[in-house]
Amino acid sequence: MSKRNLALVGATLVSIIYGLTFTIAKDVMPKYIEPFGFIVLRVFGAAVLFWMVSFFMRLSRKAHNDNKIALKDFPRIAAAALFGVAINMLTFFKGLSLTSPISASVIMVSTPIIVLILSAIIMKERMLKRKVFGIILGSIGTVFLIVYGKSIGNATNASLGNFLVLVNAISYGFYLIIVKKLMDKYNAFTFVKWIYTFGFLLVLPFGWNEFEVINWTIIPIAIYWKIGFVILFSTFFTYLLNLLSMRELKPTTVAVFIYLQPLFATIFAISLGKDALSWVKISSAILIFVGVYLVTQKKSGQ
Repeated sequence: MSKRNLALVGATLVSIIYGLTFTIAKDVMPKYIEPFGFIVLRVFGAAVLFWMVSFFMRLSRKAHNDNKIALKDFPRIAAAALFGVAINMLTFFKGLSLTSPISASVIMVSTPIIVLILSAIIMKERMLKRKVFGIILGSIGTVFLIVYGKSIGNATNASLGNFLVLVNAISYGFYLIIVKKLMDKYNAFTFVKWIYTFGFLLVLPFGWNEFEVINWTIIPIAIYWKIGFVILFSTFFTYLLNLLSMRELKPTTVAVFIYLQPLFATIFAISLGKDALSWVKISSAILIFVGVYLVTQKKSGQ
């Protein structure tokens, strides 16, 4: 199999894993572990894994040379940890515990629109009328889903949950812009271990109380497996696959795979009876997808 085809398989696997995560993580929270306590587990576990990989990579001379980070870059790393780990994960898991897997996955697709808006504000990138129209459509779909996207099962507060997932998407948009310069300057594992280390210190005050009261004795073996899935696959393994994909594919190609997440999340959630489609969700998804399409399309000749 060629490197490009391997990268395409990797990008698809990332979308499948993220699609499964919406339902798997919700099975854990809040029944067995509260959202912020789960985040402490997730970030600590991922940080340990990234430091282990970094240690083995230092055995190579090139990785050793790349290992030193300039002091002036640590504030950027701390900012990346704030937006990419702390705010991003805390609001996502809390939001997911209140809403449904399908609603959460649909809102996450608005991330490319959010990145475009932030790029225009922060990096002064010019926006075409077509992209502005796409932003408006996507925003209408997102607001519609937040306000009217009711769900079955244990979606205790769908409106607040959907809003928190949107905050998570906005935070992730900031993270992508902040981390770009680090990606250009360092080997990814050189700084990602520090992002997760800072991230752990940031989430610990929010999640310690919930982590401390976890009753490990009543957690079924199946839930332990799901906790492990989120730490190993949804956090660590997806990052490795994204690295593989970004080496061989254009960023625009990799970005397209985010559109698959709601598909996989919907199939998995409905097949287990954890969620159901409604005309509100379908209409909102169409508006968001059309909006993202308009935003991400290039003019002919570009």
